[in-house]
Amino acid sequence: MKKKLEKILIIQTAFIGDVILATSLIEKLVIFYPEAKIDFLLRKGNEALLENHPKLNEVLIWNKKKDKYSNLKVLSKSIHANNYDLVINLQRFASSGVLTAFSGAKIKVGFKKNPLSFLFTNSFEHKIGNGLHEIERNQKLIEAFTDLDPEKPRLYPTNHDYEFVQEFKNQKYICLAPSSVWFTKQLPQAKWVDIIHKINDNYVIYLLGSESDISSCDAIIELSKNKKCVNLSGKLTLLQSAALMQHAEMNHVNDSAPLHLASAMDAPVTAYFCSTQPEFGFGPLSASSKIVQINYDLKCRPCGLHGKKECPEEHFKCGNDIKIA
Repeated sequence: MKKKLEKILIIQTAFIGDVILATSLIEKLVIFYPEAKIDFLLRKGNEALLENHPKLNEVLIWNKKKDKYSNLKVLSKSIHANNYDLVINLQRFASSGVLTAFSGAKIKVGFKKNPLSFLFTNSFEHKIGNGLHEIERNQKLIEAFTDLDPEKPRLYPTNHDYEFVQEFKNQKYICLAPSSVWFTKQLPQAKWVDIIHKINDNYVIYLLGSESDISSCDAIIELSKNKKCVNLSGKLTLLQSAALMQHAEMNHVNDSAPLHLASAMDAPVTAYFCSTQPEFGFGPLSASSKIVQINYDLKCRPCGLHGKKECPEEHFKCGNDIKIA
């Protein structure tokens, strides 16, 4: 008999890509519990991703950068007062474990890597490299309440978001997101220039990113000498970027947040993996997708689960040796 779940909280206070992938749980839970009120807790700075989300009741925000622990205490009290039937913790750090363990929820689920998982109702293994995608690992937490099969992540740009980017859709276009927080996740500048050179002249090329990416995108455009390149870094919100990517002929991305934006919009995508590998479980989920990486075994690859600020071997062959078709 299916459990009665009226109030559900999903906790994912990690980075943009993690939040996007966590939306697959929203999609699945709504199918099985259409009347339930689903809340989502994320870190401050990521809330724009779920703005006006039609399937969420409330988005809770934890400010980790200012008064982190006093904010955690206030948040914990608020969560406890909400009387959740189910709390789903996707984070594997102690702070989110505190929020879960002392939530007062009837059922508390999370991953065994969380230091406070012994206080959860049930906990599950989170193993990287076991052939599962992250959305499949996350689905393990709610299998008992739904079924075995994950839904794809999904974002919901508003009508305003689509209207805002409409002016950029007057011609066929391709999007490039060349930046990443981590150097070793970022395809080298010269490779992005190569990609631009191989794009048909009939396409407008939009470079996407944050304000901090403006100068690096400008440099790529200057080196390419392509007059049909437009730098949109810092000019679009995350949901506006998603709305633009959705209808692009192709989106070229690193193993970073724009990859997951493409997955959430089922947008065509070519994903470049440098120091990390698709086998970690964070590859593209779009119906039309392609993975590009070096075509030989490199002893030092992968050099870690996440990217690094510089190549530990000082040659960055995992990026420099990628062939642009």
